[in-house]
Amino acid sequence: MKNNLTELSNRPMTSFQWLMVAICFILNFNDGIDVLIVSFSSTEIIKDWGLSKTEMGYIFSAGLAGMTFGAFLIAPQADKFGRRRIFLISVGMIALGMLSVGICQQYSLMLLLRFITGLGIGGILPTMAATAAEFSNQKYRDFNVGLVQAGWPIGAILTGLLCAKFIPIFGWHTMFLGAGCVSLLMWLMVYFFMTDSLEFMFNNPNAHTLEAANKLLIKLNQPSLESLPKIENTIEKVGVSALFTNTYKNSTIKVWVAAFFGFMTLYTLMSWVPTIAKDSGLPFELATWVGIMLNIGAAIGSASVGAIGSKFGLRQTIFTFMLVAFVVMQTYAFSTLTTTLIFILVLLIGFFVQGGFNGIWPTLSRIYEAKIRTTGVGYTVGIGRVGAILGPLVFGYFSDLGLSIQALFIAFSIPLLMMGVCIWAIRSDKL
Repeated sequence: MKNNLTELSNRPMTSFQWLMVAICFILNFNDGIDVLIVSFSSTEIIKDWGLSKTEMGYIFSAGLAGMTFGAFLIAPQADKFGRRRIFLISVGMIALGMLSVGICQQYSLMLLLRFITGLGIGGILPTMAATAAEFSNQKYRDFNVGLVQAGWPIGAILTGLLCAKFIPIFGWHTMFLGAGCVSLLMWLMVYFFMTDSLEFMFNNPNAHTLEAANKLLIKLNQPSLESLPKIENTIEKVGVSALFTNTYKNSTIKVWVAAFFGFMTLYTLMSWVPTIAKDSGLPFELATWVGIMLNIGAAIGSASVGAIGSKFGLRQTIFTFMLVAFVVMQTYAFSTLTTTLIFILVLLIGFFVQGGFNGIWPTLSRIYEAKIRTTGVGYTVGIGRVGAILGPLVFGYFSDLGLSIQALFIAFSIPLLMMGVCIWAIRSDKL
């Protein structure tokens, strides 16, 4: 095992390895599509079904709750049953949920379908990070894991543009049907092209492992094996308990706290920045473009953080990104805002907040071994999703109480420093 994996880790990546990373990148569109399609459809859903904003809020929350449970319950199963199988189950749930919402006419059924869609999204995000890491060589591993996360904002940008153009013409049901068809195509892509990594196969042998490993080795331009290598198990426990062994406990606690605070501010900004821009006097069209600008910055930052981290160290890079993000948010809070300045600052917020936050994925792929990687990432995402749910609610609550935008931006920039400090405090020779 060591010889094969060491060889793959040190040699240039093959076209098949790049294909696996590209599939993960494309799959990450789903999260961005899901968040934006519901956001842009919300006004029409409220009008069509006569819902209150509270009832619409439950639709938002059902999806987020599903993502949280999916990260806790589905993603960790990839360490037991394989990355490919969990991809098929999760993307299948997303396609089912999206297509069914496209013909749904009942509020209660809508809540269930949004929860199912969220379960699928919660299952694929941690699995993507693990898969991208395991199919990458040492040179591009951090870059590729970060690059995969750029799929989210790009999916969000494209969905936002399409929704703004076509919902007024064809209605919101049609957009969900279109998104469901995209997810179905992604499912077919996984079925025909995706495979488990050598790391997973060697750590989870069965009667068919040697045959499957040799098929993969041919695609990777490596010689076949006559027998499976003997594996020395360095991890006695599996599941969540493995995250709290002496080897991982310190890192696990710090990365969970970091994810909670990072998700809190990240989802608050994604939820409220367009509204804040509109309240500052921008017309609706420009306010919409402010949200798109946030995602453009996020895409560039997400694609960059892994490469920068590989060169200067992930701990230092994430801490620096969070520190700069804190300064940019203070600038937004205390500046006299013009339209041009709003767009510039929002672009920088996207780059440093979401870009810096997405440095957590290559960090996790380094901290945890392949045998518990999706468990580690899944539980981290689950804890983070709790922060994602609380952040926008707290921001809205204090906004209703009369707190100024300046005060709120100051308050919600502090979690960024907390995340940066937590990642900086992780003491691991892998970072």
